[in-house]
Amino acid sequence: MTFLQMLIIAVVQGITEFLPISSSGHLILVPVFTGAADQGPMIDIAVHVGSLLAIIVYFFKDVWGLARGGFATVGIGADDPDTRAWRKLFFWIVLGTIPAVVFGLLIKTGTLNGLVEATFGIAIIDDDLLASIRFTDLIAVNLIAYGVLLGIADRFGREVKSFEDMTWREGLIVGLAQALALVPGTSRSGVTMTAARFLGYKRFEAARFSFLLSIPAVAGAGVLIVPDLLEADGALLVEAIITGAMTFVAAFLTMAFLMNFLRRASMMVFVVYRIAMGCALLYFF
Repeated sequence: MTFLQMLIIAVVQGITEFLPISSSGHLILVPVFTGAADQGPMIDIAVHVGSLLAIIVYFFKDVWGLARGGFATVGIGADDPDTRAWRKLFFWIVLGTIPAVVFGLLIKTGTLNGLVEATFGIAIIDDDLLASIRFTDLIAVNLIAYGVLLGIADRFGREVKSFEDMTWREGLIVGLAQALALVPGTSRSGVTMTAARFLGYKRFEAARFSFLLSIPAVAGAGVLIVPDLLEADGALLVEAIITGAMTFVAAFLTMAFLMNFLRRASMMVFVVYRIAMGCALLYFF
């Protein structure tokens, strides 16, 4: 990969990972528009790890609180009242992560398709059907559909709750929404913010919980690629490190912008962008 290709991938990932406009959808489209070869799974994981580090640095106070809550589950600092509050929030993050893990495993192993076919007599993941669907069409439809949902949630959702007000049911609902992001074009941050806004969370708090909820999922993806990293040749490893580092910078700046933006403005600009981009993809492809 050239430095320009790595820079484009890093900037696209860094910006779209946190804006509710689908990072996976944009990354899939990069080779389509640039004509370059697909960047491969290792670069995809590298940019997600860069995004993860940006979350940890930007939300260090929250991440440290959640870490204390995690330690409290094994008896370390469990008597501290403040730690007990973080322990509850730590559990909600864990609970919200479970649906994406379960659905991901069910899809990867083919179990989900088998269960649905055995129960209803239809296959929801059919090879012939998948072969007939273009990724650009799938991304476009999801950009539009989930963009409309985001607009409805942001327009009519109340702004009364903070992250600290979350219950286990709400954590599970947002976690179930996160599982939908396994389909390109959905946007993990977008669909989790949509669910949080429907539940009455403030825009800033919806984004805050969305980003903190992404930590286990992204960290897990990074762990899975470790064997590949150890076997990778030197050139590919260097490319992954450089791309991940540039992603960290782009992601941190984007996150800082978005969190300040959501304190004083609505999400409608992202809704308009999603719908416009989805329509453009359907038209040109």
